[in-house]
Amino acid sequence: MARHSAALTSLCNCLRGLPPVEVEWTSVIGLANQTLTTPALIDFVDQFASVLPEDVCTYVRQIYRRNVLRNERLAGQLEEAVIAMNGQGVTPVLLKGAAMLATAPVERRGVRLMSDLDIMVMPDEAERAVAALDAIGYNIHDQARPESRKWYVELSRSQDVGTIDLHRAAPGPAHFYAGPGHALKHCVPALLGRGSVYVPTPAYRALMLIIHDQFQDYGYWLGELDLRHLVELRDLNNSVEGLDWQELASHVSGELMKNAVETQLLALAALLGVEIPRSMRSRLIPRLQFMRQLIQARFPGTRVPFLAMTVLDLRNYRREATSGYTQTGMRRPGSWSVPRTDTLQFLLRAATAVRVGKV
Repeated sequence: MARHSAALTSLCNCLRGLPPVEVEWTSVIGLANQTLTTPALIDFVDQFASVLPEDVCTYVRQIYRRNVLRNERLAGQLEEAVIAMNGQGVTPVLLKGAAMLATAPVERRGVRLMSDLDIMVMPDEAERAVAALDAIGYNIHDQARPESRKWYVELSRSQDVGTIDLHRAAPGPAHFYAGPGHALKHCVPALLGRGSVYVPTPAYRALMLIIHDQFQDYGYWLGELDLRHLVELRDLNNSVEGLDWQELASHVSGELMKNAVETQLLALAALLGVEIPRSMRSRLIPRLQFMRQLIQARFPGTRVPFLAMTVLDLRNYRREATSGYTQTGMRRPGSWSVPRTDTLQFLLRAATAVRVGKV
């Protein structure tokens, strides 16, 4: 597991555009493939081609060119789907990679490796959205079970390079979005070819990426890094609009969410050199969590012992997930107990599994 983890520093230096020094290229390219960041190395290769091994330049450029073609097809697929939904009176919200395709300059579309298109619609629009996609040939490949807390439908067609994941809510546990409120409050209308969409602000896109990585993908509990999404956060900050750190901070409520967001920002600053306000990267618990991530990346055998940290912060999670407000406005505290056996077993399996895109 994480066979190339020792190359993390070298890969991050490449992604930052630092001059190559004593790079073990087999490990670096292996880790780039594992973390799905190989196309993002194109800037580094173009900058330092004269001093890099020829086979490294050839490989990265080939992967990048193929990804450009793939993402161009995804962009066309997205526009077609949006137009079909618009025809049913639905204006979708583009999430994650789909939002990137709508906002990034055409020449930057090939930097991000993506497998699907995440789209959100309002609950009362979901039936019409599915019908619109069905009308242009999509079939339901997978969907949430009736008892699931999160509704989603995964749709596919044989001629496409990716699926469409249709959602009715932003990714991750709903209570993390209680502070900022509904996603539409943080979106702006935009055109996608001949279609109309909503695109979240950069700060809200950053928030969704962090919640997705840290909680929907269990990265906070497992101490994992998603380098591909760190690169995307870096690129959001480098975009024309840039990241409004105060806006991002205003969306954060509760100790657990604050710990998770600041852990991600610490990684962003330390690994990719992004300037983060000191107030958002100086607290002890996020620093300890980031140290855990680095140790686990270097020494994978520590992943299971470090799960003990999960038990401590599950207290914050349960308190914030179960807390409510009485009619008098007083917060009703949640209880804490040792995690259930099935929760511990799930985390143990995840901690010892090889997960694509994670380190």
